[in-house]
Amino acid sequence: MTDQAPPELTLRAIVLAIVLAVILAAANAYLGLFAGMTIASAIPAAVVSMAVLKMLGGGHILENNIVATGASAGTSIATGVIFTIPALILLGYWVDFRYTWVLAIAGLGGLLGVLFSVPLRRSLIVDQKLAFPEGKAAAEVLRSGDRPGEGLKILAGAAALGGMIKLAAGSGLRLIPDTASVSTWFDKTIGYFGTNLSPALFGVGYIVGLNIGVVMLAGGAIAWLIAIPIYSTYFLAADPVLSVELAGASAEDAAYAIWSTQVRFLGVGAMLIGGVWTLFSLRKSLVTGIKAGLMVDHGAEGVAVPATERDLPMRYILIGTVVFVLPLLALYQTIVGQWLVSFPMTIIMIVAGFLFVSVSAYMAGIVGSSNNPVSGLTIATILFAALVLAALLGSDSPIGAVATIMIGAVVCCAACIGGDNLQDLKCGYILGATPWKQQLMLAVGGVSSAFIMAPVLSLLAQAYGIGVPTETHPNPLLAPQANLMASVAKGIFGGELPWTMIGIGAGIGAAIIVLDEILKKTGAAWRSPVLACAVGIYLPIELSVPIFAGGFVAHLVERRFPPGDAEGDRERIHQKGTLFSAGLITGEALMGIFIAIPIVAVGSAEVLALPEALRFGGWLGLLMLAAVAVMLHRIAMKQEPTTSK
Repeated sequence: MTDQAPPELTLRAIVLAIVLAVILAAANAYLGLFAGMTIASAIPAAVVSMAVLKMLGGGHILENNIVATGASAGTSIATGVIFTIPALILLGYWVDFRYTWVLAIAGLGGLLGVLFSVPLRRSLIVDQKLAFPEGKAAAEVLRSGDRPGEGLKILAGAAALGGMIKLAAGSGLRLIPDTASVSTWFDKTIGYFGTNLSPALFGVGYIVGLNIGVVMLAGGAIAWLIAIPIYSTYFLAADPVLSVELAGASAEDAAYAIWSTQVRFLGVGAMLIGGVWTLFSLRKSLVTGIKAGLMVDHGAEGVAVPATERDLPMRYILIGTVVFVLPLLALYQTIVGQWLVSFPMTIIMIVAGFLFVSVSAYMAGIVGSSNNPVSGLTIATILFAALVLAALLGSDSPIGAVATIMIGAVVCCAACIGGDNLQDLKCGYILGATPWKQQLMLAVGGVSSAFIMAPVLSLLAQAYGIGVPTETHPNPLLAPQANLMASVAKGIFGGELPWTMIGIGAGIGAAIIVLDEILKKTGAAWRSPVLACAVGIYLPIELSVPIFAGGFVAHLVERRFPPGDAEGDRERIHQKGTLFSAGLITGEALMGIFIAIPIVAVGSAEVLALPEALRFGGWLGLLMLAAVAVMLHRIAMKQEPTTSK
């Protein structure tokens, strides 16, 4: 006699997971293009699931776990897409995002990520017992879900607040500007400082913490408080084209022009050296991850495998890999038109995909998905693929950079969802879930998200622009990682880049790496991750300021409730603050997408703008952001002092 299995992969759980995956994919696509970051979404999805299923008559903990698993795939797919695919626009290969191509790259890349990560579960979760911090935190949330309504209220209230402030800002009603800034000329030297008024960036800062916020702001200071003033003072006169263009320009316009044509490439150099260093520093983890992927344990013949240990069967994984790779081979052949090139492209994609899914999964178990260096792994893929294709096609090939991005895009989607898969499986392992059902749900969530990526990206590109500022889109979504991938691929295939700036940036990146290694050896509590600093160098400084401020609020909470040594302590302390922050991010991102609809439909960025008399300066935006900070701090502080067990 056997007990009836608890509800898990139910129809209502599948439908709710798909809805949440699509929403979170759209929100993180906006956030990633805007600030170069995405957020882990399993915990907000778990809270929403508990509240919604409770309203529908109650949901078992394993049902809620399935919803969180499927929903979190949306963030992974969005991350893989926005890190790479916009590079095809920046290279001029596409004028808009082609639906079937984006669907194929994101959907098939995500499915390969799920399949490649299945053999890793037993090795990394059961045998090696890696931490997977977000997975443990999600399990804690699901276990203590006796009051999901309170969490949903925090999430929904913060989303409404974030959405209203976005509506009031520069792309909506224009009640407040997007940025509060000051700038002036000191003879030949430019002085500029500002802060973005985005509540989403404030929420990002709370989630990533003060350490990352400080490092990103330091990167911004290197670019905007050091490099731009130095360039304007000593080198602008030696640049005849730029100096003529900036004759009579305001300090702010001049600062942005110098940043867009020269200084941002310091960030490219730092990110490039950071990606190479990431791969080198992960060499031991790389070997461990690959070994784990190659060691697939089988139960003894005739011995029944319990439900909690049943993965997708290996024969299905092998068949699925072949089925999903063949369309990608056809896609690559369509691009290059040579089987002797498309076959090596496919082989590189498969090998790099499995390789970096293994590394991504291993690193997710060590440092968590939020700190997983996927962009560094993708840079390594882009570099290797570009060098191979340059040998096959020639370094002057007009299609070489595009083919390189196509390989990197699939690998990035696979690596993102591979790390996420293991976080979800860790949560399920703690709760007693069925692995194959989670793996199937992750695939469903990933494919569902892939269906909406192209329309969302096209809408954002038409409304706001992507890349560097233009006359049509003076404040575009900067897409830092995609810009980096495009720059690397373009540089190898004969494109003209400011190599001097890239070289200086690489030197800066190397110095940051040395500092980080010193901090590591001295056992310092703080670190200086090179990729975080590089992104700070690449982005306008006003994006880093609210991230730093959000991290400072998180620091104040930790001073009041110091985390203990128990795993998951920090996540428990910040549970309410994280929900509020996730709400701010989701609300602003979704409002940004909704605002884009009338902008594109009418063809005017001012379609929602209020009359000039009703527009206020940056001071009102600063007051709004200060109010958000106070609310976040108060909500995060509503907890018991004792959090560790």
